[in-house]
Amino acid sequence: MQHDAAETTQAAETTMPVETTTAVETTTGVETTLGVEKRTIDHIPVTERHGRARDLFTIWFGSNIMLLTVATGVVATAVYGMPVWAALIALVVGHAVGGVVMALHAAQGPQMGVPQMLQTRAQFGSYGSLLVVILVIFMYVGFFASNMVLGGQAVSSLFGIDETFAIILIGLVSVVGAIVGYRMIHALTGLMSLVSGVVMVLAFVWMLGVHHLPTGALHTGGATVAGFMGTVSLAALWQIAYAPYVSDYTRYMPRDTGVRPAFWATYAGAVLGSLFPMILGVLVGAALPKADTVSGLQELTHGVGGVVIAVFGIGIACTNAMNLYCGALSTITVGQTIFPKWVPGASARAVVSAVLFAGALVMALAGKDNFLVNFTNFMLLLLCVLVPWTAVNLVDYYALKHGEYDIDSLFERDGGRYGKFNLIAVACYVLGILVQIPFLSTAMYTGPMAEKLGGVDISWIIGLAVICPLYLFLMKRFARFAGHSPVVAEAATEGVA
Repeated sequence: MQHDAAETTQAAETTMPVETTTAVETTTGVETTLGVEKRTIDHIPVTERHGRARDLFTIWFGSNIMLLTVATGVVATAVYGMPVWAALIALVVGHAVGGVVMALHAAQGPQMGVPQMLQTRAQFGSYGSLLVVILVIFMYVGFFASNMVLGGQAVSSLFGIDETFAIILIGLVSVVGAIVGYRMIHALTGLMSLVSGVVMVLAFVWMLGVHHLPTGALHTGGATVAGFMGTVSLAALWQIAYAPYVSDYTRYMPRDTGVRPAFWATYAGAVLGSLFPMILGVLVGAALPKADTVSGLQELTHGVGGVVIAVFGIGIACTNAMNLYCGALSTITVGQTIFPKWVPGASARAVVSAVLFAGALVMALAGKDNFLVNFTNFMLLLLCVLVPWTAVNLVDYYALKHGEYDIDSLFERDGGRYGKFNLIAVACYVLGILVQIPFLSTAMYTGPMAEKLGGVDISWIIGLAVICPLYLFLMKRFARFAGHSPVVAEAATEGVA
């Protein structure tokens, strides 16, 4: 059933009262950047839309140039023992493939005007979506904690202050960004795209041209299939893990932004902004495999190392503001599902951000002494629960609904046209996790199929390959049993909504 966009938008705007009007658009650039965002998960009306597709390049390029990205590259050579040449190929393959999955979500924000995880209600139902949203909140908190550890180590190394205090300081700076909101985050990442980009080039020049890598760092032996696929998986997951973020930073953009411009700007920013810092990490891991990321990078860029660590540390604060902002929106989504008459605004986002910060701080302080191993295991397990969600979401959006959703229903407790539970989506999600388990290969668990493959982890490939066609087939043939209202079941069967 094709819904008129204007009617849908008008209906959605009356579903959740908001705390502000479009007056924010008439203020100066400084005021709009520094002013606290009033909206949270409510629909963004067309009168408040702003921005251009190129803004999507800077937010993903600037936010990825940071110490955690470098640390992920270190894993390829220091943990998997890969030679530099093999690690570089694996990173390129992983980012190229994972970036496609991530960037396909970019068009959903301008079209629907709501946060990414709120959209999950359209696929899983109002209550069925909670399964996914709660897991994604843990992901945001995990990334936030990981970034606090590396940022705290950087600040402690540069200024000689207590590491625990430095970790708390980095977290508090990020909380400010999450509280101020959307415009400040876009502005900060835009600035960091330029600053961090220049410093990253400086780091490469210093590492390779001024201070040459230690003898033997560029060895050619030691490549294994398991290490190669592990590196590919880390890079692909780095991109796929951003899928729950994407619409949160495009939902204010005009509806006519376009699918292709949004896709390519997001893809280029995310892939390039992630690939080059990880290459830095590959070199650090190859040259100094026993050093931690901060001290290793600082040693290899001796002379400008303080500048490199400082800028990449500031990048962590910007990216962590994104983690906390998305985590707060997702947590509010859970609360609004349970209490549909709740009208969350800026104060709700501030309180939720503080609570999530406290949880992440506990996680950071508990795991900081064995950071690299803990982070690697976290990333690989995270891939297992994100892959089936992104498969269901993208197939539903592009192949079944063609981007047309009833926004008003997303805010109804019973799910409106989408019901409380889409049994097909929930079943596919659970099955998507289960089919990956035999193919998992981590320090904590190695599945029987992964053992037969010599420790190679192809779980995420299996998940995508199984769930994408399965969800499409089941929704087209059996949507009337999914838990949706009859009108949506009929529309899904026809391939139109």
